[in-house]
Amino acid sequence: MDAKSLIIELIVGFIALFLMTKILGKVSLAQITTFDFISSIVLGELVGNAIYDKNVKLNSILLSVAVWGLLIYIIEFFTQKFRGTRSILEGKPSIIIRNGHLDREEMKKNKLDLDELQNLLRQRSVFSIREVAYAVLETDGSVNVLKKSKYDTTKNSDFNVPQKPVYFPITIINDGEVDYGNLKEAGFDEKWLFNTLRKHKIDNAKQVFYLEWKKDEGVYLEKM
Repeated sequence: MDAKSLIIELIVGFIALFLMTKILGKVSLAQITTFDFISSIVLGELVGNAIYDKNVKLNSILLSVAVWGLLIYIIEFFTQKFRGTRSILEGKPSIIIRNGHLDREEMKKNKLDLDELQNLLRQRSVFSIREVAYAVLETDGSVNVLKKSKYDTTKNSDFNVPQKPVYFPITIINDGEVDYGNLKEAGFDEKWLFNTLRKHKIDNAKQVFYLEWKKDEGVYLEKM
């Protein structure tokens, strides 16, 4: 394939994809649903093959983009007209923290473990699960958070309240497994952990889904 043909096909492919996304009203890549993500991959593959395969002509690019664009348009028409198809084709949000408690069943359904949840929460400037009243896992994989009232974002300076020290929460038990490194970092030993569990009428760490320690607030615990 000579340079001129390659340049022409790249330009045509780019314009075709750009126009199609404009017509369909796509949101930004950070907000795409699973179906949109698959569509992006397929469209990229179609154009890529059309550009680098010598046997594929320019009209093949346009035909491929047009057909796939039509399929996307039909799917989106159905999701807008028929509410029942949305959960199948676009997915639906899941409440993974409800009334301050982790919903293990919803986490399992969405293949979400505690480490991933903590990562998503930190992206929302939430560093402790105890701060969350509700957390919703959106269809694009992000998490939106409603904090408990005591952790709202009102600034202390608004009321001339003296600043307090800030402490980072330490995860000690994660899905039934004790992190002894973190336990030591928190300044405790197995005896302290055993006594703490006994206070919550728990005999074994395996019965604990999540336990964290925060210096200014103590223990936060979720049972299995």
